[in-house]
This record gives sequence, C-alpha cells and structure tokens, in this order.
Amino acid sequence: MAKGKVAKRPTRDEFVLEEIGNQLTEAYQEKSVVELTVWGVEEAVRGMIVKMDPRTGRVHVEQGEDMRKVPFMDIMAVNYPRD
Repeated sequence: MAKGKVAKRPTRDEFVLEEIGNQLTEAYQEKSVVELTVWGVEEAVRGMIVKMDPRTGRVHVEQGEDMRKVPFMDIMAVNYPRD
C-alpha cells in the first residue's frame, strides 16, 4: 500500500519570517486581536496572542475560553481584522 503524498510547508526566506515575527511581537505588546493564516488549517486562527514561547517555537493564541498553540513556522500571514 503506497503512502499518500503530504504537501510540504512552503519555504520562506529570512526576511518574510522576520516580518511575521515583528508583526506577532507588535500584536502581543499591544494586546491586539489578530487573524493568523496557518499552513494546513482551513480556517484562520483568530484571537489575542497571550504568549510567545521561544523554547517550543509556538505562539499561544487565546480564542475566548480556548487556547490554541500554533507553531511559528506554520504561520503564513498575520492580519488585523477590521470588525
């Protein structure tokens, strides 16, 4: 039985990663609500960043009562919702 092909995460250069990191840091410091486009996840992750863990490389996003831990390398874009 052959294994199905799993799509690889797109590679991004250091400038794109640095820009995403800067946007996340700014949103964390200002306690802004963000909408993260995450690789491999259909729907955008929306909430407030409550912790950025450099040891695990995960960004902790609070969504109401829920907490979502998103790997930094899976974050493709950071947006600020207008509603």
